[in-house]
Amino acid sequence: MNLNLITNQVCNLSRGVGMFIREEAQKLSADQVEIKGKHDLVTYVDKEAEQRIIEELKKILPQAGFIAEESPDLKTAEEFNWIIDPLDGTTNFIHGLPIFSISIALAHKNKIISGVIYEINQDECFYAWKDGGAFLNGKKIQVSKTKTLDDSLLATGFPYYDYSRLEPYLQLFKYFMQNTRGVRRLGSAAVDLAYVACGRFDGFYEYGLNPWDVAAGIILVQEAKGKCMDFNGGKDYLYGKEIITSNKNIQKELLKSIRNYFA
Repeated sequence: MNLNLITNQVCNLSRGVGMFIREEAQKLSADQVEIKGKHDLVTYVDKEAEQRIIEELKKILPQAGFIAEESPDLKTAEEFNWIIDPLDGTTNFIHGLPIFSISIALAHKNKIISGVIYEINQDECFYAWKDGGAFLNGKKIQVSKTKTLDDSLLATGFPYYDYSRLEPYLQLFKYFMQNTRGVRRLGSAAVDLAYVACGRFDGFYEYGLNPWDVAAGIILVQEAKGKCMDFNGGKDYLYGKEIITSNKNIQKELLKSIRNYFA
């Protein structure tokens, strides 16, 4: 299997669908927004983008199944599965905030082997494949070399439905405000992960995430020589609904800080 070729095909697909999303952003009205759950929004753009992505991915790898945010009834396959978020950052998109992305990953038996994150407004395509390195618009990228948490810029996301861990989350947020260079919240976990991979952020942490939020970002960070783990320092970060990513220098310090509040 030529993962280089497949990944570049997905990059081209993402750019094409990204153009559609960018054009539709100018036309979207409030009455075209649907509510899936409390503070969980979707538009016809999410749905149409996902269908376009699925149809093209079927041509690239016909034997693969799908795990897709807006199409829960699609069948998965035993060996290969595409994991898709057609519009990560829908709330930003609806409100006209220019940080949203397409995230597409290919998994082989639950191990991510290829990933693409296309940040639509900046026309930045981040991509990686297993043992092939990580890239941004054709240039190789890697995580930052920041040595301490105190010198780090972190990213996170705010919970919008699962408030069961809100109190320790807020306490941790306060700690990082006082003991890092700052914490940013962009509204797209995929973009956060891509920015860790290229060194713009030194670390990222969040809970309440789905596989399509993190799948492509996982291999991007790993191929950019970064680290991924769950809140216990383990490997349950694809389906475990929580993730920490960083460079290797601050990994232990970042994990220790988070475990102090999420024991």
